[in-house]
Amino acid sequence: MVNPARVDRSRSALPEGYEVRAYSGLPAPGALWGLRDPADSDPPQCATLALPAADAATAKGWSASGAGGIAYAVVAAAPGGPAPPADCAQWTVSSGPTTASVREVPAPPVDAARTVGMRTDATTVVEGGTETRSHADTFIAYLGDYICVVALVTDPGSPHPALEPGFASHLLTETVSALRG
Repeated sequence: MVNPARVDRSRSALPEGYEVRAYSGLPAPGALWGLRDPADSDPPQCATLALPAADAATAKGWSASGAGGIAYAVVAAAPGGPAPPADCAQWTVSSGPTTASVREVPAPPVDAARTVGMRTDATTVVEGGTETRSHADTFIAYLGDYICVVALVTDPGSPHPALEPGFASHLLTETVSALRG
């Protein structure tokens, strides 16, 4: 059984020095990557990975920022347990000034759940044509009538090293464990 109120328990996976606050955005990887709804993806069926059919009114989670990037853990109701789409090993998605290339990466196994892992490199064109770049490791667990999304978003140009490569994957398993109690 999933209890969304327990999502805060996974904050213990964060390293020292991270500032944590409640997450108030869409419960969707695309929102964490800086995309707006609607988004265009190629191929089209992959859009449900960036913006899954989750009930934003039920979203609970947190975001935490520190020297190694911004971490997110979010859970929301997704009635009907949406299935991850097929043929999304490599795809692109764009919305507003942001375009991202996404590729599938191995996701951690989670008992009684389908999981998806994605590595995303996004470029946003800002005022005057300047480009900003970000990188995200994102993992989704489909938990029956809920979806759990975790991500680590980093700035490739940051003078601080990002958290270790397996951090977001580990955060997914920690978050699902906390949600299940």
